[in-house]
Amino acid sequence: MTAGRGVWRNTILAALASYIDAGSIVAGAAGLALWADEFGLGSSTIGLIGAFSSNAISAGAGALAGGWLCDRLGRRRVYQWDLLLYAFGLLWIIFATTPWMLITGYVFAGLAVGADVPASWTLIAETAPARKRGRYGGTAQLLWSLGPMVVLLMALALSGLGVLGIRIIFAHLLIVSLVLWALRRRMHESPMWEDAKERATTRLADVRVLLSRSYLPPLLFLAGMYGFWNLKAGTSGFFLPYILRTAGNQSQAASVAFQAVGFVLGSLGIVFVFMRLVDRTNQRRMLLTSVGLQIAAMLLFALFPLTTLVAILYVLVGGIGGGFGPQAFFQLWSAELFPTTLRASALGLMFAVVRIALGIWSLYVPAITAAGFHTLAWLLTGFLIVSGVLGFAFAPSNPGRSLAELHPEPANSVEPSVLVAAR
Repeated sequence: MTAGRGVWRNTILAALASYIDAGSIVAGAAGLALWADEFGLGSSTIGLIGAFSSNAISAGAGALAGGWLCDRLGRRRVYQWDLLLYAFGLLWIIFATTPWMLITGYVFAGLAVGADVPASWTLIAETAPARKRGRYGGTAQLLWSLGPMVVLLMALALSGLGVLGIRIIFAHLLIVSLVLWALRRRMHESPMWEDAKERATTRLADVRVLLSRSYLPPLLFLAGMYGFWNLKAGTSGFFLPYILRTAGNQSQAASVAFQAVGFVLGSLGIVFVFMRLVDRTNQRRMLLTSVGLQIAAMLLFALFPLTTLVAILYVLVGGIGGGFGPQAFFQLWSAELFPTTLRASALGLMFAVVRIALGIWSLYVPAITAAGFHTLAWLLTGFLIVSGVLGFAFAPSNPGRSLAELHPEPANSVEPSVLVAAR
């Protein structure tokens, strides 16, 4: 196997964490209304499932612990074993007969995927060629869209089976996770982390250094830019089929089909916009274009009744923009703005803040939707605007520069010079 093929193989194996993460989120979304009917769930229980799912709080807790362990013990130890915890969680969901079994399964699955994100995303960045870092990172985002696409297509095909169809979908994710666990056992540790471990003059994953004046500004910028966007994206990713059924009077099959088309368009945005252009174009302009499209899509929900035509326009306009938006740049910039000995810890801390905030917000989404869908849409539009403003003001731009160039010294002596204000 050539070096290039080896890097791509490891990138894909690492990026498949995004497939099972997003797949489990959307599988839960596709089944939410069915679970509600099966168990007679009220809006508070639905909000609780959303809050503690792999979409939110449990994933945040897993990312916080996983990121710290990645910097302390290495990326390999985390990404080899967390998938077994994910598989254990999915077994609870597959065989759930009560709501508490669903919640238990989501908590375990969320802890696992949360721990895997900082391990896989930092590994991808640390092994990618400097001039193609965005392109390689885009692989994780592509698989983040592919997971939901496969899940939603399965949900359409199995829609006539009700809850049994959702159990089959989660069984498919269980099989993928076990196969991926077996394949990952042959992967090697990040050479960049091994080198940084030997040269470090402070304790690895030293949180005091991470929260110092040197690194607090990029922490706040990325957590804010990605976090406000994720409040909208997480709401759509987990609750869109539920919203289309309850507020838009769509059928289960139509609701799932709308979301599937959105992920297809998002994948096109990743491949033909982000992966092709991010390493050689103005990254701030690309980010703002993405957020602008998503704001326009959400305004359709805020201003007009939730008819079939409005739902179609929302998917078309927002879908393509979502593919090259804040999440893709969060993955790229979180690697660039922090040194190797703190990179996964920083990503895990920010991911935890973002997902836990989404979890708290998710507790109220069903009630807000029931009280007035347009109110929810205006709130989500506001979140997107804040994300875009932060991106415009503080977006860095380092295409072609290696991570070693950006952080040439141990973590305690380097000042991050890569966060720049908008000119």
